[in-house]
Amino acid sequence: MAPRKTRKTGKTARGSRKTGKGGAGSARKKTESHRSGSRHIVPGEDVSIRSFLIHGKFRTEAWDYSHHVVPPISSTSTYRLDSAERGAMGFYDFADPLKSKFEKSPIFIYERLDEPTRSMLEEDLAIAEGGEMALCFSSGMGAIASTLLAILQTGDEVIAHETLYGCTFSLLNNWFPRWGISVKYVDLVRNPDPTPYFTQRTRVVYFETPVNPNLEIVDIAAVVKAVKAENRKRRDKGKIKTIVDNTFASPACQRPIQMGVDLVVHSLTKSISGFGTELAGAVVGPKNMESDIILARKDLGTPLSSKSAWAILVYGLPTLDLRMRRAEKTAMAVARFLDGHPKVEKVLYPGLPAFPWKKTARAQMRGFDGKFAPGSMIYFTTVGYKKKPGEASCKLVNTIAREAYSITLAVSLGQIRTLIEKPGSMTHAVVPPEVQAAGGIDPEGIRLAIGLEEPEDLIRDLERALAKI
Repeated sequence: MAPRKTRKTGKTARGSRKTGKGGAGSARKKTESHRSGSRHIVPGEDVSIRSFLIHGKFRTEAWDYSHHVVPPISSTSTYRLDSAERGAMGFYDFADPLKSKFEKSPIFIYERLDEPTRSMLEEDLAIAEGGEMALCFSSGMGAIASTLLAILQTGDEVIAHETLYGCTFSLLNNWFPRWGISVKYVDLVRNPDPTPYFTQRTRVVYFETPVNPNLEIVDIAAVVKAVKAENRKRRDKGKIKTIVDNTFASPACQRPIQMGVDLVVHSLTKSISGFGTELAGAVVGPKNMESDIILARKDLGTPLSSKSAWAILVYGLPTLDLRMRRAEKTAMAVARFLDGHPKVEKVLYPGLPAFPWKKTARAQMRGFDGKFAPGSMIYFTTVGYKKKPGEASCKLVNTIAREAYSITLAVSLGQIRTLIEKPGSMTHAVVPPEVQAAGGIDPEGIRLAIGLEEPEDLIRDLERALAKI
């Protein structure tokens, strides 16, 4: 499809260059606004973010689809060029992005480099998270690894919260030492000031909040304050970046960039995709970090496919807020039921009155409407057997797997279906038992990711399973 022509100049809307036959011009996007007819629309001011996530930048510079109500899929791995010179122009940005900084109009050449469907999703994700740019990857771990490797080099150091998703822990613990990158694990929940742990080699402070799987809350503002104070003492190349994994909350419940965080990473597979059909990841952050991360994505081969990007753009992101608000109501009902059950020892859900980090959660977990948004994740522990830790929760989960209708034993979260799993032996199995214990992962711990079912059906399945332990 040929690029749209501007009315005034006849030049391509992506810049001053013209495309050849079947070619497509492309440019890195401004994420703060889009044009609807002759009126300049600013998401969050002229239109709500909720409505924007449905309509998006339908006058996007990424692609002309002015006759489509729903954006079409760009489904080609390579693009036709009309000259070798044009091909050279297109490769210039990716050959030396640190020099070009993608300030001119890149040319669509090859899907791994850039393509329009993914670009449209990136525009909308950036606005949803309050960032200047977003980049999409083939998985959440692809986004995390590519982003960290774009920032770090041999000799650098990462400060990370002591409890992390199992695969993130594996990346930091098993692979980073091979590349000469050290990792220091600290408790950022009980002491959100990492200042005592800073060295001249520290380049990243990395954490999740809510923490996977036990929903501990890291005080984002406190961490950001400490890092900014340290950065005032450092030259630009030595400054520390803050990175938050926002997968559990999603932008519908929390936007760390608006609290001063440098970069947010996501497994788009979860709440943002929402239907359990796409594997994807993303990073959102400032424009000045885009070039480095694009280069890492290109060379590591981790970009998101156009087909997966299209599904998230058309189905996932537009329904995110609606799905999250429904799941929250159900999660509150289920959490209250579990909290009052005699065979449940502890329930952690940000919406419960007795939640240990309630004050911090209420301060930073906010929906697009500004109201408290506790999310859809629950972590609870069963009253276990002293001689065999974890046996009771294992029996509960196995009963659910065999007999429940509305709850599925499966990893992942943020889907329309409610999923249950045992983190200690499943998603966090790579984490040594002593590290799990130090980080608050109990042998009897169960992670419950609430979907869109009726709360009565979930409670019925849980009640029957609890009766058998």
